[in-house]
Amino acid sequence: MITMAVRGIRGATVVAENTAAAIVAETKTLLQALLTQNQIDIDQIASIFFSVTADLNAEFPAVAAREIGLVHTPLFCLSEIPVPHALPRCIRILIHLNTDKSQQEMIHVYLKEAQALRPDTQKGPAT
Repeated sequence: MITMAVRGIRGATVVAENTAAAIVAETKTLLQALLTQNQIDIDQIASIFFSVTADLNAEFPAVAAREIGLVHTPLFCLSEIPVPHALPRCIRILIHLNTDKSQQEMIHVYLKEAQALRPDTQKGPAT
């Protein structure tokens, strides 16, 4: 018997500037990496939470999800508190996934300077 569970997959990246185009483009890159590396079918996604640091306010990162076809997926956008020494212009993603895989099989993706947030997840050269 296969047991289905909800698993969480995390990811983060940074954008060069606070513009709608930069936020959407970099969010698409991160989403595609998370979906590809975890072999996720869109129908497996229960929901996605996006958060951005307080210095990003030009666009909702969820726009990128809609643009890549996640039209029926519940999405939620949050703004993080401005903590001293926070990584600037950072976008974080938490995907809730219905899967038979274990939590240990989930591949978390951290791109660019956001790799510093989770060095334990880095298996290869920086992207």
